[in-house]
Order: sequence, then structure tokens, then C-alpha cells
Amino acid sequence: MTPYGKNNTERGDRVGYFLVAPYLIHFVLFVAFPVVFCLVLVFHKWDVVSDMQWVGLGNFSRLFHDKLFFKAILNTLIFLLVHIPLQIVVALGLAEALNQKVKFRGFFRASFFMPVVVSGVVITILWDQLYAQDTGVLNILLSRVGLPRVPWLTSPSMAMPSIAIMATWKNVGLYIVLFLVGLQSVPRHLYEAADLEGASHWYKFTRITVPMINPTIFLVVILSTINGFSLFIEPYVMTGGGPMNSTMSAVLYIYNQGFFFYHMGYAATLAFFFAAIIFAVVMIQRKVIEQEAAY
Repeated sequence: MTPYGKNNTERGDRVGYFLVAPYLIHFVLFVAFPVVFCLVLVFHKWDVVSDMQWVGLGNFSRLFHDKLFFKAILNTLIFLLVHIPLQIVVALGLAEALNQKVKFRGFFRASFFMPVVVSGVVITILWDQLYAQDTGVLNILLSRVGLPRVPWLTSPSMAMPSIAIMATWKNVGLYIVLFLVGLQSVPRHLYEAADLEGASHWYKFTRITVPMINPTIFLVVILSTINGFSLFIEPYVMTGGGPMNSTMSAVLYIYNQGFFFYHMGYAATLAFFFAAIIFAVVMIQRKVIEQEAAY
């Protein structure tokens, strides 16, 4: 290689390192270092103020005897059982409607996506007012038609499903967009052939649309699961985890342990354990969906 070519190569390498440097710095400071530091905290007791104390596997022993943490995981699973099916049905139904030739289609698409870009705290405060027992709009409407008021956020059995409904409303716009992309990628000649055979709309939807957008459904399920497991703002603002810890999500419990009680080592242990649960659930979902798609 000529000296001129070698200089060009070295200069190109320096430019490349310079361009990737911001990402590498961000990765080291905000990803690699926190993960390594949390891994160190797992084996220590630390309250931020005093020095770390080595406890070995003591945090894990405490974890497996912590009934409230497992209740928080159960609450999160209840949220997912309501949120994920509701999210898929509502998003897919609205996407199917918006995929048709309807008036003001662009306006409706933008309207459904608007809550996604609005602050989660603002949405939560809005729905907190809607759910209010005495002054909430929903209960006022129920009273005017002669129905009893519903304890949306004050009943242990109603609070988490109510939060799931609100979360579905907030996030549905994102999944509508994903489903629209999937629907528009389905070959039109499949529908035309089905029309020639006299197939009903339901038959086309179940035998053509759903199988063809299976990858999109898988993506929506995975994203809904991860977002659902990260449930925090809604119970933190609306209920604080109550009533009777019925809306205490796993992330909110980890937050309380770390930043309210300053049990940093224990909070890090909970976080790693909870991350392992999320990974296992996502892998199971992937396996089930792939088997159904192959079938």
C-alpha cells in the first residue's frame, strides 16, 4: 500500500472512531457501568450514606421470603392478563377500520396516536379525574342513567383492571400504527381471490389477514409485555400501590425499596430477578407464537 493510501486509511479510521465515540461514551456511562454497579450491589447492603457491607447471598434469601414482592409480581401479571388481550383486540380492530376508505382517515389516525406522545403523568392525572368516586365524569354519567357508581380505584378488585384500561387507551395509538403497516403489506390479490369465491369479511380476516400479520402480532405482544412489566407511573400517581397493595406493581415495589427505604442492594437484587422473569416470559411467548404460526 502506498503511503498516500495508508494515510487515507488511518484518517478514515480516526474519523470512524470519532463518530462512534459519543455512542460508546453513552453506552459505558449509562448502560455498562449501571449494570456492573448493580451487579456489585446484589451482594452488598448499602443505604447510600454509609459504606457498603458484604452480605453474600443474603439479599436473595430475603427476596424468596418477601411475600409483598411476589404479590407485586402477581399484580403485574393480572395487569398483563387484562392489558395485552385488550390492547391487541382494540388496536387491531381500529387498525382494520382505519385501513378502509373512510372520511377523515388521516385525522383519526393522528387522533389515536396523540396520547402516545403526551406525557404519561398528564394522562394519568386526567384518568385519575375521570375515575374519581364522587366527582369523576364516568361515575357522574353512570348516576345520570340510574346505575351505581363504580369504585374504579378504591376497590382492590377493580383498581388494577381500571389501570389496565387506562394504559390501553394511552398506548393503543402506537400499536394501531404497527398493525396498519402489517395490514398494508398483505397482498391484495389474496383478498380478490377470496372475493371471487364469495368469502365473508370474517373469513378473510381470520384466514388471510391474521396469518399474514402474525409477525406484527408477535411484535405487539412482545412490546405490550415489556411495557406492561415496566408499569410504574400509573399506580405511582393514581393509587400509590393501594388499595391494600392491589396495584403495587413490581417496578413500583423495587422503586420503593431503592429510593424510599434506601435498600439499594436489595433493590438491585429484585431488579435482576425481575429482569430474568421478563426474559423468561418473552421467550415463552415467542415459542408459543412460533408454534401457532407453524401450525
